Amino acid sequence: MSNTSTQQQARLFHALSHPARLAILDLLRGGEACVCHLEAYLGYRQAYISQQLAALRAAGLVLDRRDGWNVYYRVAQPELFALLDTAQALTGAAPRDPGRQADCACPKCTLDLAPIGAK
Repeated sequence: MSNTSTQQQARLFHALSHPARLAILDLLRGGEACVCHLEAYLGYRQAYISQQLAALRAAGLVLDRRDGWNVYYRVAQPELFALLDTAQALTGAAPRDPGRQADCACPKCTLDLAPIGAK
């Protein structure tokens, strides 16, 4: 294995070495989400989530898409979830259950909460 390869792997694991980043990636299993959505689920301040998303984006682990005022994030390579699943299995950690978001007023959540037929 070349030195460059091990350096790339080290950068990947460094990006994954923060609990908030792991929680964000876990929430992105369900598809793309905006910062306000992540904030409602995780209970962290918007600035803190944005800081963690910037680190994930710099590592090439998430991609973003702007839609009006909202920026939506998604995992760049779904294979990442297999790595996260392996880490959970190795540590004996139970899969995280995000539950239902508290107060998210993003267009995606507003549509999800609209009565059937109102979409």
